[in-house]
Amino acid sequence: MAADPGGLENRPLRVLVVDDNPVVRAGLSALLSGGAGLTVVAEAADGHQAVLAARRHRPDVTLLDVRMPRADGLSVLPALAELTAVLMLTYSEETETVHRALRLGAGGYLVHGEFTAEELITAVRDLRAGRAHFTATPATALLAHMRASLSPLRKQLDLAQCQLSRREVEVMDLIASGMTNTQIAAACFISEKTVKNHINRIFTKLGADHRSQAIALWLGTARREVRR
Repeated sequence: MAADPGGLENRPLRVLVVDDNPVVRAGLSALLSGGAGLTVVAEAADGHQAVLAARRHRPDVTLLDVRMPRADGLSVLPALAELTAVLMLTYSEETETVHRALRLGAGGYLVHGEFTAEELITAVRDLRAGRAHFTATPATALLAHMRASLSPLRKQLDLAQCQLSRREVEVMDLIASGMTNTQIAAACFISEKTVKNHINRIFTKLGADHRSQAIALWLGTARREVRR
């Protein structure tokens, strides 16, 4: 195995904690600092401070609240996502908020009260490795948003004709929303390999050769040619 010149695999995972509540910040910092291989390099009380801290400390993962004074989490999310992997950690569980966070660059979404300390540490570690994490409420909210935003033509899709299973319908809805395979796996609580298998079957049934074509067919913006 080649040596790691930067020592990235051996150094502690660096975390930035962003929340306007000082008690929450202190609790999260204490919890994460107690996890082997984790270190909290900075805290921030609003979005503006978060961007400055991320630029200065270059954390591997940032835990980001949504509602904060001066600059909220969503307003600075695009800038933070350019600097660090971002895990939303908040009490905000509205469907539109979850959807916006993912579109703006969040790699996962956890709602307070829906995870254990061990699950939080695992989510932070996995996010640096590119594996998304969602707790139950945002995962459900995301699926509900996708179903509610379907075009009239999509709602008329004849599932018997194209022979998509219920799970394949869920996966295709998430593909159409712009989610990656990793995010879909987390939202549906399945492995990325299973997601890829679903996608291969979906493309065959829809007569699509690639992701963009499948989305166009699914949303009714291109002619659907279902393969028998």
